[in-house]
Amino acid sequence: MNLLRLLVDNDTGIDDALALAYLCACDHVQIEAVTSTPGNVDVEQVAANNRALLALCGCPEVPVLIGAREPLQIPLVTTPETHGPQGVGYATLPDPEPASSAAIDAVDYWIEAARDNPGELTVLLSAPLTNFALALRREPKLPWLLRKVVIMGGSFYYQGNTTPTAEWNTHVDPHAAKEVFAAYTAAAEQGLPSEKLPIVCSLDTTERFEMQPEFLTQLAEEAGCVEPELVLATEGTLSTASNPLVRYLSDALRFYFEFHRHYDQGYIAHVHDYFAAGIAAGTLEYESRPATVDVETESELLFGTTVADFRGLWGKPANAHVVTSNDPESGFAELLTRLGALARKLDTNS
Repeated sequence: MNLLRLLVDNDTGIDDALALAYLCACDHVQIEAVTSTPGNVDVEQVAANNRALLALCGCPEVPVLIGAREPLQIPLVTTPETHGPQGVGYATLPDPEPASSAAIDAVDYWIEAARDNPGELTVLLSAPLTNFALALRREPKLPWLLRKVVIMGGSFYYQGNTTPTAEWNTHVDPHAAKEVFAAYTAAAEQGLPSEKLPIVCSLDTTERFEMQPEFLTQLAEEAGCVEPELVLATEGTLSTASNPLVRYLSDALRFYFEFHRHYDQGYIAHVHDYFAAGIAAGTLEYESRPATVDVETESELLFGTTVADFRGLWGKPANAHVVTSNDPESGFAELLTRLGALARKLDTNS
């Protein structure tokens, strides 16, 4: 595959961590920077999680940047019950010394990188859209300058995971999401090509990526671990895997399995951000439909709800491609192969 230059914006986050590890495992992906957005935890903790995971995955040179420190108009609400107090479940890693690039503002970086590399950068947004909204305010030509944009967020004909109708990322900063989609509506009205519209991975399809604990047993085998990695439904048990990446992901995902079981969804984990990362990397198959997306910011009952007009009833041009189908079985096979190879490589180099 041709080299893909990628900007990642996340709020790490257990499934963000899985997605970032996967991208580090893709030889054809060059991560230009990871920009941190407040969401699952505060932004300083997000950045610390990103630095630690990149170092573990053999990519310590990737700059980790911070932009916004709170949503555009409302207070930040984090989710320790879902992702743990530090954002990555039971996983622990020392935060390496922050790089000098940490002083660079993420929004400044986005704009400069897009201007310097027109049409070359793909963007993965697996967090609230705060940083991207701020960048679009300051550089309205970003939709033309970027190669491709993938957003994990929203819920359309599907139950929300934060309120009955709202998905987490859009609920944390609905004003930012509304601004982003409004910017793409304006761009579409000015002739932005359809292939430049963001690809939206909503809960309708991301929740089909339902990880079972057996995946970690298979990952340990793929990584060459001698002892089997058995993630049983005994709360708080930590991994003893010899491989550091397997151990980290097992400890992180165990917390996620437990969270889903507490909410009567079974001992499983919805790994939303991995699916979006696979689309950004060009490794996962999907189908989508053009739509005009907007976000509710006024109604208390529907705050943060995303709405998609697939039929042009609003009389506005499409501002997004909403993913409508995917293939979780082949997606998990891809994830297992890539992570297993990275885990073996890291074990060899340690």
